[in-house]
Amino acid sequence: MIIAVASGKGGTGKTTVAVNLAISINSGQLLDCDVEEPNAHLLLNPVENKLKPVYTSIPFIKQELCNNCGKCAVFCQYHALFDGLDRVLVFSEMCHSCGGCILVCTKDAIIEKKHKIGTINFGKVKDFELIYGKLDIGQPMPVPLIRAVKKQINTSKNVILDSPPGTSCSFVETVKGCSFCLLVVEPTPFGLHDLKLTIQVLNKMKIPLGVVINRAGIGDLKVYDYCKNQRIPILLEIPYNRKIAELYSRGIPFSVKMPSWKKKFRLLHHKIEETVTK
Repeated sequence: MIIAVASGKGGTGKTTVAVNLAISINSGQLLDCDVEEPNAHLLLNPVENKLKPVYTSIPFIKQELCNNCGKCAVFCQYHALFDGLDRVLVFSEMCHSCGGCILVCTKDAIIEKKHKIGTINFGKVKDFELIYGKLDIGQPMPVPLIRAVKKQINTSKNVILDSPPGTSCSFVETVKGCSFCLLVVEPTPFGLHDLKLTIQVLNKMKIPLGVVINRAGIGDLKVYDYCKNQRIPILLEIPYNRKIAELYSRGIPFSVKMPSWKKKFRLLHHKIEETVTK
């Protein structure tokens, strides 16, 4: 079973929920797919045992063979190629590695070269694996790295994905193919607004979902009313609690020091399992 933990905005406690859920079931894999700012490892302090670079392919122009016909630049829908007066220029940051420019070149003047975009870090925490991607500084496209991280999924295990915030391409790539999406939301007007957007995307993707209310007790009851009216299950509430905040500020998952929460997270996992297997 693959569970994605997501939220419509950053700072709602998505990583907190993902990490505490992983600690509580204590087996399987936790994949941090928020490759632009991974932080699950800061809470878990894994024993890291492997580092794998990730590359994409970008075009390289053999100027001595190029006749400057411009067919490659016309073909490229991402404007990664520009047909100048005397040469074709390549803008690697805009390339989506589709390889189409190579196919349309009649002079075999284009080849592919490897372009490093980031790394995948592998670690271990007790009985589960922690795998996270880290996008290199200056790289504009996280999706290829997220895709590479997800290739490490072992479908025979319980898998938890810590998704990037929002509803952009990074979120869609992370939740694609998941068994269930757990949405972490604060009970505030902003939280409700972003929850609605995320649910719209998940409904289009036909991914079952449930909600965790974090910092329960602040804000208002509109999130609760919305979930009730839309028949969206609220699977867990985490209170606005000073001790939980203090532990987080020290980089400690709160279920480690508050063992009763491990039972609650195990029950949460059980509820999701029942929903998926219905």
